[in-house]
Formats: sequence, structure tokens, C-alpha cells
Amino acid sequence: MNITEIFTRKNQILLRAMVGTDFKLRYQQSFLGYIWSVLKPLLLFTIMYLVFVRFLRFGADVPHFSVGLLLGIILWNFFNETTTGGMMSIVGHGDLLRKIHFSKYIVVIASSMGALINFGINFVVVIIFALLNGVRPRWSNFLIFPIVIELYVVSLGIAFFLSAVYVKLRDLNPIWEVLMQAGFYATPIIYPISMIASRAGQYGPILAKLDLMLNPMAQIIQDARHVLIAPENQTLWTWTSHAWVQWWPIVVSFLIFLGGLKYFTAKSRYFAELV
Repeated sequence: MNITEIFTRKNQILLRAMVGTDFKLRYQQSFLGYIWSVLKPLLLFTIMYLVFVRFLRFGADVPHFSVGLLLGIILWNFFNETTTGGMMSIVGHGDLLRKIHFSKYIVVIASSMGALINFGINFVVVIIFALLNGVRPRWSNFLIFPIVIELYVVSLGIAFFLSAVYVKLRDLNPIWEVLMQAGFYATPIIYPISMIASRAGQYGPILAKLDLMLNPMAQIIQDARHVLIAPENQTLWTWTSHAWVQWWPIVVSFLIFLGGLKYFTAKSRYFAELV
């Protein structure tokens, strides 16, 4: 056994311990406990459904849009929870960083794994709701797995970057909250991407494609709806035959991850001094 294997084993043990502890502490003083991990997105979905689907009739031309709305909410919640929790993870574990020598990225990954557990629980709820809503299983449903991997990669990359910046810039938290709120409405979650294409005049289709190309979350949510719920959900794969356009959002997601990881690695040597 070489020195690399020893550190790898230590990191794995520490990661499991941190994930278990963080998940247990999250709802420790709550009366409903872990049930809140399901209730929070369901309550948000209920409000959004009543306002935007029932009254404003968003997504009336898209089959099973209510299921798509719920799916979009849990995908965005995972992105929000991973980036926000990851941003504060290094500062929150300052005492541990000063006392124990270990790979700093474990702290951010542990935070993301807690969000991934919540996502898994909520995803089961989406599947049940989809079946009750009449969504028929298809072989293309299995394509949701690489889409979730892409979601995790881009979320973790941003979390790495934010956690390194937050060590020195504590004002980043309220700034990120505002950006997340703006991003929620700029992403086709409560409305279908077809609404942009049809209601933004002659430039509507171009704006819709740009949203999917420049906003990784827009592309991820639309692709997830397309493969899991209904092929009527439009994506870059259905809008264009140009391979570089179709693959561009995925390339951007992995570039975000690599950039965030590189920045985190460069700054991690100073974390113990600054927290």
C-alpha cells in the first residue's frame, strides 16, 4: 500500500462520516424531520402549479406539464442546495480544517452528497407522480442518468468556485441568493421553452436556443423533461442538427466544473489561515 492509497482511504472514511453527520443534523430539531426533504419541493410545486398552470395556463400545449414543473423544481432545488451549501461548507468546517490535514475538496463533495440524497428522495416522488399522471415509461427514460451526472458536475464545479471565493468574500451569500432568484425565472421551470419561442416575436426561436446554449440549467431541465416525460418538450437536439450546437451546453458544463476545481485547488492552501 503506497501513500496515495492511504490518503484515498482516509478521504473516503472522512467523506462518509461528514455526509452522515450533515444529513442527520439538517433536520435534527425539526418536528417532521426528514419528511421536510419531500415537503419543501412539494409545497413550492403546489403554489407554482396553482398560479402558473391552473390560472395563467402556462404549458397548456405541453403534455403532462405539471409533471415537468415538479421535475424542474427538484432539479433546480438540487442545483441551489449544492451550490449554496457548497459555498459555505469550507467556512463552516473551519475548525476541522485547522486541526486535521486532509484533501479540502472532501468538504464540498460531502455537502453535495447531502443534496444528492435529498434529490434521490424527491426523484422517487416525481416518478410516482408521473405514473399517476399517465406518463408512459419509455426506453429513453434511462437517458436521465447522464443528464443527472451533468447536473451534478456543473453544480459541483460552481460549488468549488463559490466556496473558495466565500472564504474571503462573505458578502457573496446574499449576492448569490439574488442571482439564484433571477436564475430561477430566467430558466424554463414554471414555463416551457416553447413559450419563449412563440411569444418573443420574430426573435423568439433564437432567444430560446440561446437560453439553452448559454444556460446549462435550461438545457438540463429541458433534456430531462424530453427523455423522462414527453418528447414534445423541445431541446437543442430537436431544434437543430448541428452537432456542435447540440453538444455545446454539455461542454460548457464540464468546462465550468474544471474551472471551478482548478480555482479551488489554487486557493485551498490558504483556507486554514483564512477561516
